Amino acid sequence: MSEMNVTYRSGEDIECWLTDMDGVLVHENHAIPGAAELIQRWVDTSRRFLVLTNNSIYTPRDLAARLQTSGLSIPEENIWTSALATAVFLKDQMPGARIYVIGEAGLTTALHEAGMILTDQDPDYVVLGETRTYSFNAITTAIRLILDGARFIATNPDATGPSRDGVLPATGAIAALITKATGREPYTVGKPNPMMFRSAMNQIDAHSETTAMIGDRMDTDIIAGMEAGLHTVLVLSGITREEDISAFPFRPNQVLGSVAELLTQL
Repeated sequence: MSEMNVTYRSGEDIECWLTDMDGVLVHENHAIPGAAELIQRWVDTSRRFLVLTNNSIYTPRDLAARLQTSGLSIPEENIWTSALATAVFLKDQMPGARIYVIGEAGLTTALHEAGMILTDQDPDYVVLGETRTYSFNAITTAIRLILDGARFIATNPDATGPSRDGVLPATGAIAALITKATGREPYTVGKPNPMMFRSAMNQIDAHSETTAMIGDRMDTDIIAGMEAGLHTVLVLSGITREEDISAFPFRPNQVLGSVAELLTQL
């Protein structure tokens, strides 16, 4: 597909795989050709892998069910969301922290299971995630709590998300609103923060030297994978076109048309 195709580092096989979801495995609720076969190959060969998503709305169980309707059988334990990464980060930073949350079940469940206390009374953190209906009252509360000293965390930086009717404002856009009102920038956990990948790798006991990241975006998946020291695979089945690559000052290790082309390499 491209002159940038290369062999794996030192000829070693990749032991663990991280992969983005939208644009790599699914597109508009339909499995991308080759995705189901790739997942099955990983399962059959006992490869450790995680499907990563910046979306914090759904729990892994919910996402597994949604992927099943798209024709992909992915166990919930193989799904890693920005909500789970945020919960791991906060548990490490302040076990049992008091948190005011703007988000849905994916985020509140992850924080609750990590031992956090969800409250609007004197919280240690305000955590902003994805939700279908951002409440002006909730945003106002978040602004006041941050001004009173709560630390500001966002699950992911995505400014917009897709819907059937067009783009929707997402976490990054609402975070910008809160930042404008408070003067406080959030610490953002999801891609392209390499912490999202490091938390995922810890989850499956992976090491950067033998782990690959598959993504469709140069500005999130590939740059974060590169910064985390992973072998990076860009697929052209999502956002990025081959002619877009040269605009970036870094390169993926491999460029493939889709995950179907990986099947010949495993």
